[in-house]
Amino acid sequence: MASHIVGYPRMGPKRELKFALESFWDGKSSAEELKQVAANLRLSIWKQMADAGIQHIPSNTFSYYDQVLDTTAMLGAVPDRYKWTGGEIGFDIYFSMARGNASVPAMEMTKWFDTNYHFIVPELGPEVKFSYASHKAVDEYNEAKALGVNTVPVLVGPVSYLLLSKPAKGVEKSFSLLSLIDKILPVYKEVVAELKASGATWIQFDEPTLVKDLDAHQLQAFNYAYAELESTLSGLNVLVETYFADVPAEAYKTLTSLKAVTAYGFDFVRGTKTLDLIKQGFPSGKLLFAGVVDGRNIWANNLESSLNTLQALGDIVGKEKVVVSTSCSLLHTAVDLVNETKLDQEIKSWLAFAAQKIVEVNALAKAFSGQKDEAYFSSNAAALASRKSSPRVTNEAVQKAAAALKGSDHRRATNVSSRLDAQQKKLNLPILPTTTIGSFPQTADLRRVRREFKANKISEEDYIHFIKEEINNVVKIQEELDIDVLVHGEPERNDMVEYFGEQLSGFAFTANGWVQSYGSRCVKPPIIYGDVSRPKPMTVFWSSTAQSLTKRPMKGMLTGPVTILNWSFVRDDQPRFETCYQIALAIKDEVEDLERAGITVIQIDEAALREGLPLRKSEEAFYLNWAVHSFRITNCGVQDTTQIHTHMCYSNFNDIIHSIIDMDADVITIENSRSDEKLLSVFREGVKYGAGIGPGVYDIHSPRIPPTEEIADRINKMLAVLESNILWVNPDCGLKTRKYTEVKPALTNLVAAAKLIRNQLASSK
Repeated sequence: MASHIVGYPRMGPKRELKFALESFWDGKSSAEELKQVAANLRLSIWKQMADAGIQHIPSNTFSYYDQVLDTTAMLGAVPDRYKWTGGEIGFDIYFSMARGNASVPAMEMTKWFDTNYHFIVPELGPEVKFSYASHKAVDEYNEAKALGVNTVPVLVGPVSYLLLSKPAKGVEKSFSLLSLIDKILPVYKEVVAELKASGATWIQFDEPTLVKDLDAHQLQAFNYAYAELESTLSGLNVLVETYFADVPAEAYKTLTSLKAVTAYGFDFVRGTKTLDLIKQGFPSGKLLFAGVVDGRNIWANNLESSLNTLQALGDIVGKEKVVVSTSCSLLHTAVDLVNETKLDQEIKSWLAFAAQKIVEVNALAKAFSGQKDEAYFSSNAAALASRKSSPRVTNEAVQKAAAALKGSDHRRATNVSSRLDAQQKKLNLPILPTTTIGSFPQTADLRRVRREFKANKISEEDYIHFIKEEINNVVKIQEELDIDVLVHGEPERNDMVEYFGEQLSGFAFTANGWVQSYGSRCVKPPIIYGDVSRPKPMTVFWSSTAQSLTKRPMKGMLTGPVTILNWSFVRDDQPRFETCYQIALAIKDEVEDLERAGITVIQIDEAALREGLPLRKSEEAFYLNWAVHSFRITNCGVQDTTQIHTHMCYSNFNDIIHSIIDMDADVITIENSRSDEKLLSVFREGVKYGAGIGPGVYDIHSPRIPPTEEIADRINKMLAVLESNILWVNPDCGLKTRKYTEVKPALTNLVAAAKLIRNQLASSK
């Protein structure tokens, strides 16, 4: 019985690619050295899958940044500002599009569907001249073939590519991106022809937009595109892969009627209703790639349950037509459990990372064909039983407190306008107050000290002394820059979610469970295995220490419950909202302790609230209700004079603006600059926002330093749609990934721009 993997993590088990990328960007290594690290990782991945017995092994899922940017390079769709003159796109143009350079900003970055992975959004218009400008897909296929591995080259499908794009600056927002289909298909044909000539027998088109709510015109684009590709695809086995949700009924009809398609891939983990559609009809002679192994979580598969699903599918479409697969790319999970030598053994037995999921896929494929490994299945059943019965999973007091939340919407007693008046009397801030989002640069020395403390190489006393000095330095820098509301810089935190998870019960942590977020940025999601509570205060000591160093307001910095949830590997044995309410109660305790300690401004980041929005409209209201409610729980008990901030980044917020208002925060800082100020359009369209708001004035994910005039121009654009008495001035996001040589001049310009506009406003009165 055949087996298949949709895609695989790229960073390597010890983040080898991350370090190679950053070394290259810093000018410490050559392009050839970077390429060699990448080639070694690809070889290891292909060999691992081949050794595990996987038949359909993907290629071209490796990327130096993200697969959508790879497709933009393949199509030669480079915005004019990067001054590309044609030919094969190299690292200079590629990374300029991703990260910007000294003279031009990067392209917009946004979340990949409802994951914490990001992609660079293509900028398209009627004048774009497409050409075959990156041969990466063919090169990687040939690379694998030379090693004796015949892979399935993976391409982002042409329709999904266009649907994930945006009109370029200067192009009408109403421009139909799908009108470009005839311009990009010739390039796809060239790629397919080269792959055929190289000996490829399969090709995989990822068309994940098919799980979204698409209209008839959008669905027709799939029919048109694959009909146009039919002759070029002749002689190839063609898989169209979907993931992350059910395929709606109309999309299912469209997908299963596409010409030249041999096989269809479905997510049977998050797409629980797809089985019902298949029962109603599946095209004869076609293959069904059944995604029964979860590509987005780290829990061991319930092998018997998955086998039952496969058998049900086999009864419908024919056993020989079913291929066992992952639900989506394993990009979204950690690499290999073997590297976790310090993880609690009981919890470890409940888990499966990417390497283990490959084994699960193969074991299911063998069992489905009658070659069941009874010992492997018995071991799996024992692990599942252990997890279900373990006393460490359940805390009755936590469950009782969460159940008691029903019946209240947990709103603060006073409206936001009155609260802002009370807060201004206490804080006495200038108009257009300046602040940053939380973190400051994480230097090599800082990272070294944290590592040494965790490894017990330095004493707690020495560690605290170093962190206090770091906070003192950050406070001095901000005071010298004349920033109005300060942060302590978060030197004690490697990651905003990991830090809190380490101090909450019900969480477990890995040593090497890294997952790519974008580019070289990796995160290590905590594992929520049980009921969540806060044994003791988590941030009060550091926030109080920082506040004692300045007379200016110092923000207490917390991560919100929805973001902790969405950026963790979450238990799958209870509804997500129940876990979120438990986290909210823990954060509520921390908020109230901070207030008692004299912290008057508390930021509760909900960077991932939009990310968790379901992919289907019909499911959005339920999610937004419990997500927004969770945020309100955290701060419903504070005084009017305590100012509650929140922060969101790198998503499209316009469609949930009313839910953002319903969060009832006093101030929201929100990504704005990299998305070309898309956020401001919602206010131009008449949405009234009465709380404080700080749309980001510059992109922190680029090393570029914005001039004062550019920031001032952004502030003026904001003032065209927002009242000056509610507008804040701040960067897009935290500064931990930047260097001080970038941060200081950028913030200098930010403060100068705010003062310039303040003076202009004062003189115009």
